[in-house]
Amino acid sequence: MEPDVSAACPACGEPLEDGASFCEACGSQVGAAPTAADVRPEPTDEAPLTVDDLIVSTALGRGAARQHAPRPCVACGGTVGADGWCETCGAKQPKERDHFRETPAPWVAGVCDRGLVHEDNEDAMALSAEPAPGSRAVLVVLDGVSSSVDSDVASLAGARAARDALATGLPQGAGTPEARQAAVARTLADTVAAANAAIVDTTDPDSPHPASATFACAVVEGADLWVATIGDSRVYWVPDDGEPLLVSTDDSGAQLQIDAGVDRETAEHGPHAHTITKWLGVDAPDLVPRTAYVALDRPGWVLACSDGLWNYVSEPIALGDRVSSLVAGGATTPLDLALGLVAFANASGGHDNITATLARVGDTDPTTA
Repeated sequence: MEPDVSAACPACGEPLEDGASFCEACGSQVGAAPTAADVRPEPTDEAPLTVDDLIVSTALGRGAARQHAPRPCVACGGTVGADGWCETCGAKQPKERDHFRETPAPWVAGVCDRGLVHEDNEDAMALSAEPAPGSRAVLVVLDGVSSSVDSDVASLAGARAARDALATGLPQGAGTPEARQAAVARTLADTVAAANAAIVDTTDPDSPHPASATFACAVVEGADLWVATIGDSRVYWVPDDGEPLLVSTDDSGAQLQIDAGVDRETAEHGPHAHTITKWLGVDAPDLVPRTAYVALDRPGWVLACSDGLWNYVSEPIALGDRVSSLVAGGATTPLDLALGLVAFANASGGHDNITATLARVGDTDPTTA
């Protein structure tokens, strides 16, 4: 039977079959029933998935994702089919990977979010922390390159490999500051190598566009902050009292312009600003990270993030103002502040995946500073 052309899907405009409850073209509900288009899955600490839960190239011998028990539709509670659409109301379901959170300790947390524009979340994070506030924490952020294949798988694998490589304390060296700096630099380089190996392990060797990702990690050990980065994911130090600091240095076209004397605002809005000059992956030009150290001499926030956040608040002072505003509005825990920063990025356009990870240093309550 020919469709009744007088009835059209309100979402996509395609003709509807007479009596249809949802559109066969786009899956949208016909009528007033709720949809899942803008609904996030209920988040949990530590993304409820592993690398093997994601689709990995069959060349690696892993095939497709492992099978899970059917999950209910977030809009109507019905059964979700293998294709990701609700069999009852026809709503397209969000992916668990679209939004996840980690809170390894009350003073450390992170949020990783798909944003509003991209279909997939190719950012990843992995966090660890000791229970005592300000003792030891590891923040790792990877931003999968969207033009590469399986970068969502690669970034998650790389982030967790880096976190695990930093499971024990950083080396003390031979007793001098110079010796410790050299020893820590070697450990951070080994961490980058571990992340890269995990990415390579998830990559089809015959892929024309092998998976790749940026890398940023921040290690807090008491009053010491050690940082390593490759690409344009960043680490900031935002003290409660004092000037915020961009600790890391990008590997990007914008940074090349800044190094040549161009002001940051102009450089970061140039035609090749977001072209990265280093990355992790099979075709990585080199694996030597940029490293930095900051003495944490006052209460504040250590932030490791992807460019999906800092695109909207690149300047440290602007970021500090945003953090202060969120804290004044009640976002006094790392998780609440991370959620606030992600919400801010989405409200500003959400043009990229967004990751914000935070460690609270010093006073556990920033409102007392």
